[in-house]
Amino acid sequence: MILIGQYDSPFVRRVAIALNLYGMTYEHRPWSVFGDADKIAPFNPLIRVPTVVLDSGDVLIESAMILDYLDEQAGEHAMIAASGPQRREALKVCALATGLADKAVALVYERVLHKEKSQTWLDRCTGQVERVLNALEADRAARPTPFWFGDAIGHADIAVACALRFAREAHPSIFTSTRWPTLIGHSDRCEALPVFKSIVQPFNPPR
Repeated sequence: MILIGQYDSPFVRRVAIALNLYGMTYEHRPWSVFGDADKIAPFNPLIRVPTVVLDSGDVLIESAMILDYLDEQAGEHAMIAASGPQRREALKVCALATGLADKAVALVYERVLHKEKSQTWLDRCTGQVERVLNALEADRAARPTPFWFGDAIGHADIAVACALRFAREAHPSIFTSTRWPTLIGHSDRCEALPVFKSIVQPFNPPR
């Protein structure tokens, strides 16, 4: 199995962390969608990461699709409930986290790649990021368990932690020591785990 993409992407990182927690071996190709687009295109015409190439030659694109496949392989050890309300709740947290990451990436692109910046777009994306953080803070604060859905780490924990690290590195002005304390505390505890420490790359904005 080959995982394509750099670990400063919250989407690539969450897949890599899941692969490691599942004990699944893979080859990592840290290709950039900007600097290595010609290498990624033959595998994924969208030139997006993560992209996973299976040993069969089949290609998986988008983190949700990739994790669905990994969960299928993991069976009863999957890091998400198989069905029912808890699965839907976990998927909602994951969707909010990946949406947060999407908007954080959009803010980077607007700031770095566009000479003429749209303040309306910047304000809209920033507002979306802050509202998602508010929602995740309230949800996590209402749960007394070590991880989001119990005593064991799950996809929701990974998705939130990866999104938070990216957003905090890319947009430090949004965060203060008093905003979203429960959420940031949860993320920091995840980042202290060996698997998170071993799969990390400092944010490197495109140029």
